[in-house]
Amino acid sequence: MGNIKSEKLTVEYMIAFYCRKNHRTKELLCEECERLKEYAFERLEKCPFGERKTACKDCKVHCYKPEMRDRIRQIMRYSGPRMIIYHPIDFLKHLVRKKSLSQFLF
Repeated sequence: MGNIKSEKLTVEYMIAFYCRKNHRTKELLCEECERLKEYAFERLEKCPFGERKTACKDCKVHCYKPEMRDRIRQIMRYSGPRMIIYHPIDFLKHLVRKKSLSQFLF
């Protein structure tokens, strides 16, 4: 699976999890979270680094608007640590892609 596609999947999981737990949605995302997901997908599609992209937080080019960047950070801070319980395989793949598995374990 390509890096962009897997990044989209990870972002989608994180936003959906956050929305379910904080906005009490059942199956669909609330309007605010749906807009953020679409925005994140658009940013990923337009990433100048394409399939060679790094984690957005490590990137020198900040393509998110400041308010959207704050929102996605909030969601990732909440959902990221919980992914190990709800999506352990995807969590490990994400760490390996970021090459931070050693940082997480040690």
